[in-house]
Amino acid sequence: MKKILSCLLALVMFFSMSLIAFADDELFDKETLDYYKSLGLQGTTLNVYNWGEYIDDEEIDVISEFERLTGCDVNYTTFESNENMYSKLSGGGVSYDIVIPSDYMVEKLMAEKMLLPLDYSNIPNYEKYFDADDYGYLVEDEIDGEKISDYAVIYNIGTTILIYNTKYIKEKPTSWKILWDEQYKGKVLMFNNPRDAFAIAQAVLGQDFNTTDGADWDEAAELLRDQREKVSPSYVMDEIFNKMESGDYYLGVYYAGDYELMKENNPDLDFAFPEEGVNAFYDAMCIPASAQNKKGAEAFINFMLEPEIALANAEYIYYATANKAVLENDEYSLADSEAVYPDDEVMKKAQRFHNLPEENLQYMNTQWMKVKGENNTKGVYIAFFAVLFVIVLIIVAAVLQKKKMKKYYNV
Repeated sequence: MKKILSCLLALVMFFSMSLIAFADDELFDKETLDYYKSLGLQGTTLNVYNWGEYIDDEEIDVISEFERLTGCDVNYTTFESNENMYSKLSGGGVSYDIVIPSDYMVEKLMAEKMLLPLDYSNIPNYEKYFDADDYGYLVEDEIDGEKISDYAVIYNIGTTILIYNTKYIKEKPTSWKILWDEQYKGKVLMFNNPRDAFAIAQAVLGQDFNTTDGADWDEAAELLRDQREKVSPSYVMDEIFNKMESGDYYLGVYYAGDYELMKENNPDLDFAFPEEGVNAFYDAMCIPASAQNKKGAEAFINFMLEPEIALANAEYIYYATANKAVLENDEYSLADSEAVYPDDEVMKKAQRFHNLPEENLQYMNTQWMKVKGENNTKGVYIAFFAVLFVIVLIIVAAVLQKKKMKKYYNV
């Protein structure tokens, strides 16, 4: 009898689990499920290194779904800048299977032989869903005779953007020069990374964002120092969300998709694409040369291109997508966003970053430290002399008091 009850209980559990699995699998058809199951990734581990807040974990828990379909365990960590990612990757202390750098960093990694070429037979969704007609040009450049598309699959696309609070700035700005307007002193947020910050100064000066002329970098650095002197900007990255959403700052510079997220929390915010032009960029999925699970990495790239997953990520991140299935989906809420998908006039003026020679990068970083440190140094000097002045006053007061006491007691 116990054996019969055990069998019945097992059957009930089996059918219950089947029903649960069926409900969970409403996202994917049987062919898709079978494909990922057949890859043989069960029991393997995949190390993914991505930007913070750059994958959906609300509408669809993308990482968990990949683990469920493949049986592969994912170690997911994040970085806050291309430079931090490069430092970690080049240090060799940790092995990653997937990294998601921006365009110029992809070029740098390729030039330094730090990426593995992709086997597109393991990424069938690329041919099915990548919008090569509109976005293929972004990855057709060559580095040492090899196409970027041989090493990178575009994840998201965006531009820089000027964000302003309409409660304090009534007219739509037309130029980056407003970031130098002294009436907004203490109310300006500036990029806290050199490449994006310099690009704004370079746009004002009419320079090429990829100039290798030291005089150009000097001129841009001088303009950024002038900005620091005039308006005392706060240098931020993701901190901009709280600062602009709170209404404490009037002007900020960041990325177009993030503006849409900020506006949800503060409807007083608006945006502008300055007439001097913006930086246009893409982030791409790549496999480092040190990867231990290339097959799993290519499966992950393919999974990120699945229509359901790509839509969830596009809605979560608020950046433009190069996935045709998303762009053609009537449920995609950002398709008409003028910030996320700028018009042709904006894009004609936009410039893209490319990898700079090492000597230029070092020079830019040196100049950036001077831009950020010059006023700090002045502040130290001012504080030092202020303290010295107080000490002198105390000494003088003590001497005068002593003389007064001597006179009083006829000493």
